[in-house]
Amino acid sequence: MRWQTFGERTLYDSPWVRLALVDVDVPGQGRIEHHVVRMPTGASGTLVHDPRRGLLLLWRHRFITDTWGWEVPAGRIDPGETPAQAAAREVLEETGWRPGPLRHLLTYHPSNGSSDQTFHVFVADGATHEGPPSDPSEAERVEWVPLDQVRRMVLEGALGDGLSLTAVLRYLLDPGGPEEPGVPVV
Repeated sequence: MRWQTFGERTLYDSPWVRLALVDVDVPGQGRIEHHVVRMPTGASGTLVHDPRRGLLLLWRHRFITDTWGWEVPAGRIDPGETPAQAAAREVLEETGWRPGPLRHLLTYHPSNGSSDQTFHVFVADGATHEGPPSDPSEAERVEWVPLDQVRRMVLEGALGDGLSLTAVLRYLLDPGGPEEPGVPVV
């Protein structure tokens, strides 16, 4: 059953996030005001895979949850960028590695019951080292992690970031993704 909306009002707004109350009719329950987090832009992440080295990952701290963990390079899509352009830029900025051609792996909404945030995930076959990361505040270290170790990290909870966990699990199910393997997006 479809919920019908009758408008929304903004409670808070910034370039990063907007909090709104949406007037919605819930079938069988009537009209309510539902909190919704609006994201002005999506985010892109990239699984950079090298057959000899594994996946290129970041070890970083997240102050919001006060946790450490491994993550794939990712970040918000800047105005005027495509999701694939943002994915490639984020890999280079955060790791110092320029990703090979990108293939789309999946697009999803991580919290669609409360937010319109959209994540785009790509796969890059290999990368070329360009130098140190241009944004050293992103990670404590950058490493190539063999796939067997990545699988153990998933089972042990060392890969707790939602975008990274979803991306890695999807990749492990089918590395070629939904499109023809080897067909570049960028």
